[in-house]
Amino acid sequence: MKDTLVMKFGGTSVGNAQAIRQVIGIAREAKAGWRNVAVVVSAMSGVTDRLLDGAKSAMAGDDSVAEKTAAELREKHLSALNELAPVAVNERETIERSLAEFVSLCRAIHVLGEASPRALDAIASLGERMSAPLVAAALEAAGIPASAVDTRDVVVTDDVYQSASPEMEATRQRAEQIVKPLFEAGRVPVITGFIGANREGTVTTLGRGGSDYSGAIFGVVLEAQEVWIWTDVSGVMSTDPRIEPSARTLSEVTYREISELAFYGAKVLHPKTIRPALEHGLTLWVKNTFAPESVGTRIVEDGNGQKGDIRAVTAIREQCLVTVEGRGMLGVPGIAARLFTAVARGKTSVVMISQASSEQSICIVVPYTARQVVVGALEEEFRQEIARRDIDRISASDDCAIVTAVGAGMRSTPGIAGKIFSAVGAEGVNVIAIAQGSSECSISLVVDGPEADRAIRAIHRLIVT
Repeated sequence: MKDTLVMKFGGTSVGNAQAIRQVIGIAREAKAGWRNVAVVVSAMSGVTDRLLDGAKSAMAGDDSVAEKTAAELREKHLSALNELAPVAVNERETIERSLAEFVSLCRAIHVLGEASPRALDAIASLGERMSAPLVAAALEAAGIPASAVDTRDVVVTDDVYQSASPEMEATRQRAEQIVKPLFEAGRVPVITGFIGANREGTVTTLGRGGSDYSGAIFGVVLEAQEVWIWTDVSGVMSTDPRIEPSARTLSEVTYREISELAFYGAKVLHPKTIRPALEHGLTLWVKNTFAPESVGTRIVEDGNGQKGDIRAVTAIREQCLVTVEGRGMLGVPGIAARLFTAVARGKTSVVMISQASSEQSICIVVPYTARQVVVGALEEEFRQEIARRDIDRISASDDCAIVTAVGAGMRSTPGIAGKIFSAVGAEGVNVIAIAQGSSECSISLVVDGPEADRAIRAIHRLIVT
């Protein structure tokens, strides 16, 4: 029998009573093959968005949305609880307390007219704080001894609200005290994903999608051999099957490949999950809750991937290409540094960079919603250069998308880039800008937003099956 397995279940995997029954079956089978099994859960599907929408409405002056949302979420959670564990009294009370806390926090936001990152973290954490007790009660009622674990008591983080980072040694010590005794008692810990608390005990979150990250964190601190990420697709796919029906599941991808895919828009795995798994040698799998018989995708060490292939293609949409150009930029030191500093002051993340070899233009890709802030910040930063005509213009494109082909085997394989551009060109798609990382694991193309799907399909036809 193997020693320790951590399984993380996403929102759709615990979205209703029927889905949770699938979790029960998977947990039962895992317990038959592993001495220790820990389960990390997300909020039920859609719940975190509903909670944050209630907070935004309260901030905008409408506190009636919070009461309505609480009523709907009460029905959602209690309906599942009544079906799966009708005699679970403590869990019912936990759900009621969480919703009362939600309404109270929204009232405070309504009075203040603003919501701090700390308040938003407190609200966002409530979904997991309701789903974990629900799933634990369902497992217990099905004959699998289980206990809910609130990670506010276990995961120690820094003070960066909405994107906190764990302090691993402190978290390891807490896990030794709180989680491992449950293993010794033969129980399955059902752990709240996504959330933690700073050293003062104030709730923090690891960022949206952070339950995957929680799975990797507990894989490390519980000294697990494997971490299984359960979602609603059968592993990592070569592209979104809604765009290209011939998309297939990849049996293996490397850590670098999955990192690139996660960064460039693939929703299958949170980008931060990769680092702790890689550093501690965890075996990482992505599997389908609703097709547990499917093998899924195994994440393997870099250097073990297939060679010479484009493995997958993905896209980030609703982006904007901002261009700074002018003949006076040629050979002038510090232009790029000032550009990125100005963008950072506006708290905007740069997704992609492309610079002409002549140094007469620099292009950056930022979220479309941030285009006005970014252009304004750059015009202010370079106002003297604009006045002297050293910089001719700072412009922002219409809606665009970054389409990225990923494959560790692309490195040192002649002709890959040419094939990509030929395929996209044959479809009549205009490439606005390009970028390739020094790792040569990905090639990114900026295209007009409406042309993204055609570009994806064209590149996907190059994937070796």
